[in-house]
Amino acid sequence: MSTVLFERSGGVAVITLNRPESMNAVDPATLRLLGERFQEFDHDDELRVAILTGAGDKAFCAGADLKKYAEREYYGIEELWNPSRQNRPGGRNLQVAKPVIAAINGFCLAGGQEIALACDMRIASDTASFGSPEVRWSLLHGYGALQLPHTVSLAVAMDMLLTGERIDAKRAYEVGLVSRVVPPAELMPTARRMAEKISEHGPLATKLVKELALRGPHLHPEDAIAYRNSVSALLRLTDDAKEGPRAFAQKRKPQFKGR
Repeated sequence: MSTVLFERSGGVAVITLNRPESMNAVDPATLRLLGERFQEFDHDDELRVAILTGAGDKAFCAGADLKKYAEREYYGIEELWNPSRQNRPGGRNLQVAKPVIAAINGFCLAGGQEIALACDMRIASDTASFGSPEVRWSLLHGYGALQLPHTVSLAVAMDMLLTGERIDAKRAYEVGLVSRVVPPAELMPTARRMAEKISEHGPLATKLVKELALRGPHLHPEDAIAYRNSVSALLRLTDDAKEGPRAFAQKRKPQFKGR
């Protein structure tokens, strides 16, 4: 059985970390396969949105497989973000242009939390818990220490990073780590509804919204506005940008082609 499952339904891909016996902790082979599955998703024009989740009800992902780490077979979740590696699933947006939703059930810890932070949206079951416990084992966080302060306040990020203590789903929602908290039975149905709604939107506009949201805050305000105006002008030249208003005027569902 593969350690990373890949399913597709319409325009939605579901990518599942499949090592429930290890709390879906990732080893080198799983990381490579995860990167390949995300590249497969990103390069498939029929797929518009991905949901990333973990098998079973105990964990989304407990981070790096520390047993392999102790055996010197694995040197850390930062492999996800190593710029010299190809087909990596890391970075703030998993190095894919399309939206990715993390559906989090159970433990979301260490590198698992960093993988979730690299997704564009995060929803959690009310049994989920989050944490950055690396310091407890004299390990340095991957890029979670860089990502977390951009997602929650610096005070909350420092609390989590330095104490290594876990927070529950309710607290994660309060501090902005996740956008929705639902009962466990509603986690995947909610994620699918979100993904299906997004998949009906113009795919080019969706990609550009993600690009602007991720890149804009790092630009000077004037540069950000100029960049937005440039990509907006290009978008208006596409068939999809003509189809959207036409469908609105004709009171019908738009038929976007991604061009």
